[in-house]
Amino acid sequence: MKRKREEKETETAASTSSSRDDGSGSSYEVFLSFRGPDTRLTMADCLYNDLIRAGIRAFKDNEELRFGEEIKGGLLQAINDSRIYIPIFSKDYASSKWCLRELARIVELSRANDEKVILPIFYNVDVDDVKLKTKLYRKALQKHKSDYGKDLVKKWKKALREVTRISGRKLKDHGYYLLLH
Repeated sequence: MKRKREEKETETAASTSSSRDDGSGSSYEVFLSFRGPDTRLTMADCLYNDLIRAGIRAFKDNEELRFGEEIKGGLLQAINDSRIYIPIFSKDYASSKWCLRELARIVELSRANDEKVILPIFYNVDVDDVKLKTKLYRKALQKHKSDYGKDLVKKWKKALREVTRISGRKLKDHGYYLLLH
């Protein structure tokens, strides 16, 4: 009797774990972090669709959050569940508190777990913008300081600088063509 119960528990655990990984559960392989107005209909959309066609379970906020689901909780869970993070740094990425919150969490998780990987894309921006060596991101962060305080902005700056130490891809959008640089 005990053996049958153990077999049933093992069978239940196996089916639970496989249902999370078969594409129907909430486990993701890739999390895309991007500023919607900058990249949703271009870079982020193309990348997401290519990942899905390749059989990779990817999270893109407007595709994966269910109607009525809390955005903050859903995003954080998707970040926690993912193994690969692709922040798409664009012109207005740093103007979004949500993008910066996502990035800070992504950096925190990847620091704590070597199996979590960040693959940055610099889309129509230079690495120096993200390193805060130019006015573009510094100006956006300055605006956040009055709303969210200097401690949180300091955390966001640290996350931005840390990601620039990772080899990424520079992409320029020239109409219908994306060029790798």
